[in-house]
Amino acid sequence: MSTGEVDAVTDEAAVPGLDFQSLLDSDVDGLLDVAEKPKKVTSNDRLERAFLEVVEFRRTHDRLPSSTTREIAERKLGARLDGILANEDKIAALKHLDEFGLLDAPEPPASIDDLLDSDDFDLLGDESGLLDVSDLPQRKTPDAPDSVAKRKKAEGFEAFEPLFKAQHAELAAGTYRLIPFPGVRTIEAGRFFVLNGVMLFVAEVGETTIAVVGGKQEQKQRLRVIFENGTESSMYRQSLSIRLHEAEGQALAQVGLDLAGDVGDEDSESGHIYVLRSRSEDPQIASLEDLYKIGFSTTTVEKRIANAAKSPTYLMAPVEIVADYRTYNLKPSALEHLLHRVFAEVRLDISQIDAKGRTYDPSEWFVAPINVVNQAITMIMSGEIVDYVYDAAAQRLVELA
Repeated sequence: MSTGEVDAVTDEAAVPGLDFQSLLDSDVDGLLDVAEKPKKVTSNDRLERAFLEVVEFRRTHDRLPSSTTREIAERKLGARLDGILANEDKIAALKHLDEFGLLDAPEPPASIDDLLDSDDFDLLGDESGLLDVSDLPQRKTPDAPDSVAKRKKAEGFEAFEPLFKAQHAELAAGTYRLIPFPGVRTIEAGRFFVLNGVMLFVAEVGETTIAVVGGKQEQKQRLRVIFENGTESSMYRQSLSIRLHEAEGQALAQVGLDLAGDVGDEDSESGHIYVLRSRSEDPQIASLEDLYKIGFSTTTVEKRIANAAKSPTYLMAPVEIVADYRTYNLKPSALEHLLHRVFAEVRLDISQIDAKGRTYDPSEWFVAPINVVNQAITMIMSGEIVDYVYDAAAQRLVELA
């Protein structure tokens, strides 16, 4: 076949319309354009986007978002800003977006005069008398004379002194031990406790009287309490219990025996009350000090929290066991009701989304010091808690009015 024949065959095989350049030129609607591959979102991109939401809040409201408000959306932004301010690397990465100086560290005042001069909003002034509390009724404290009997020199202390020496000898020999105060039911005649480092002996429990507290009748018993420093008090049984709770007092118990002796054949183990601390890296959670979950489990706590990181109940994050209490004859529904009532003021108000996209509101996370949490659990198990509620300002349990 000649060259001319080859050219002829090639020309005949050509298909009209396959001039690709012409086709591309005629694509005025860009139908043949190749879509650009979406840019991968980095952790830095997410950080910048999160910070810009805080900046937008500042622009809109002319103030910083608060991490303590009850407004969930604002609290998230406030907690986010707190988390950023606590991390120098994040501050450095976001400086170029900080149009309002949100990330600037304030210069500390060099003197009291500087502090007063820097009070642009006159927060330290009080021309209106708003800070004058002299006319307000005084709040009663556990140490007030009408709530706790005053101590006086113990009559016949020489008869009690050998008892204290014997108890110290038992502790030194290891036949007795100190345990956390178990609750009001253990305050009986003949028992020893330690309050603020001082050993005390319950010498007598008086007859039961009826007193009206907060509009309801309560049973009360006067005690004769002898202290090893030679003083005594006639405080109420309930008052001693509260002081032991608040001061993280202790009880003396014989080794191998529980103090109360309240667990018998008729009692059934109901499970565990546990206290957990979140290990979440979410700024709005990680920035909250004294955040604890108080829950109940019929199985071991370790088994209960095995999948915590996948559960909105545990804030979708690993948790750490802070305390584990074994309980008897306790109804889970009663525990939940008591916790919600006692710590209602400081229950964490937050929503979580589970793996299926469902919104869930965890109900057993509270913001309170661990010593108060432990005190509350002990009082739940002893039954005392029904007359108390948590005061967030004072950070202590107070008796219901």
